[in-house]
Order: sequence, then C-alpha cells, then structure tokens
Amino acid sequence: MPRIETSVEIAAPPTAVWRVLTDFPSYPAWNPFIRRLEGEAHVGARLRVTVQPPGRRPMTFRPTVRAAKPERELRWLGHLLLPGLFDGEHAFVIEPVGVGCRLRHEERFAGLLAGAFPGMLADTERGFEALNAALKRQVEAAARDPTAGASS
Repeated sequence: MPRIETSVEIAAPPTAVWRVLTDFPSYPAWNPFIRRLEGEAHVGARLRVTVQPPGRRPMTFRPTVRAAKPERELRWLGHLLLPGLFDGEHAFVIEPVGVGCRLRHEERFAGLLAGAFPGMLADTERGFEALNAALKRQVEAAARDPTAGASS
C-alpha cells in the first residue's frame, strides 16, 4: 500500500498548530498545496478539499473526517470516483516535543489503482513538504505576534 510520510518541527505549542490547521477559510492565503478547504473539523463531516501538487492541475475531493482530536489529530478519508478504486486517508498528527511540537503529515493510499500513479505520488509528497514549510512559517509567525491571527 503506497504511503507518504513527512514531518516538520514547529517552535510553537500544539494549540497554535491546531488553530492554524483548522482555520480552513485562511488556507488560500498561506497553503501552497491545499488551495481550498471547506467544511468543519468534526468526525463525520464532509469536506471539500482542493489540492494542487507542484506542476499539476488542481483536484477536488469530498472526503469524510475520521478523526478530529483538538491539538492532536485531524484525519479524513477520500475516494476517487468510487470507494475501493483509489482511496486516500490523509492525516495531520501533532506530537509535543520539547518546547514545541512535531507535525506528522501523511497519507495512505489503497484500492485497485493505488500503485498506478507513482509520478503523482512523488509530486504529492513535494506538495506535503511545501505545506509543512508554509504551516511552520504561519504558526511560528502567529506565535511571535498573537495579534496577527491565523491568517497573517
């Protein structure tokens, strides 16, 4: 089963990461990979997620939130066309470390076509890394200047 696993250390508490991560309306201002995210961060909610891996056209999915544990985890499961064809379980896991935290950003793919797109998976991993770097900048800037808010 193909999997993308990335992580980033963030010099801010999990509360600050969670605040930015769940401020979906602000994503277009700072997020280079998830260009738009609509919906609510609670289990069972349907999201509308538009991703754009580097060098690729935007793709929109309608995943369902599987976990929304404040300051710990946000996870959703999406499908391409039909469940079982090409499924992706996307996760953000926040782990306290030292005076800050580590964000694990990962996705597991399953289904009949899961291994059929190695080029897309490589581009998607680059998108994850770009998102991680942008999230780190956004969270750390907000932690330094709390009046700036999540969309600074």
